[in-house]
Amino acid sequence: MAGVETHLPAYLLARATRVLDAWDRLAPDARADVASRLAAAVEAATGRVGRELAELVATNAAAQRGTPLEVVRGGIREPTEVLAAAGVAPVARDEFEERSFPSDRYGLTPRTFADLGDDELGPLHLRWGFAKAQVLRASRPQPPQ
Repeated sequence: MAGVETHLPAYLLARATRVLDAWDRLAPDARADVASRLAAAVEAATGRVGRELAELVATNAAAQRGTPLEVVRGGIREPTEVLAAAGVAPVARDEFEERSFPSDRYGLTPRTFADLGDDELGPLHLRWGFAKAQVLRASRPQPPQ
């Protein structure tokens, strides 16, 4: 969770700013306003994602209905709303991204934790999956012998 809180803001802000810069249809003062709103949106997204991750890991493994990566991917919501409100046109995405992330109009979604800019985060999703499987396996009733 600490790694996500550290790296998600820079990732989201860089991706959203790149889209805004590529669109390049705002007057300088309007662009500055959108950039300010993006920074606030990224801060809000990071706080929300942090709370949702904490809630996920505090939930019994059998009751968990998502993964940490799904929660992190949800961080695009706030910056997407800012870009859409500014009238930024959706970006062209490949078929995989369109199919996998249909609500991501701007190509902001990280495919893996490593996309956030810290290679140490990459394998954590796999570790989480293994740990969850072990917990679920250990909690199953054992057949009588």
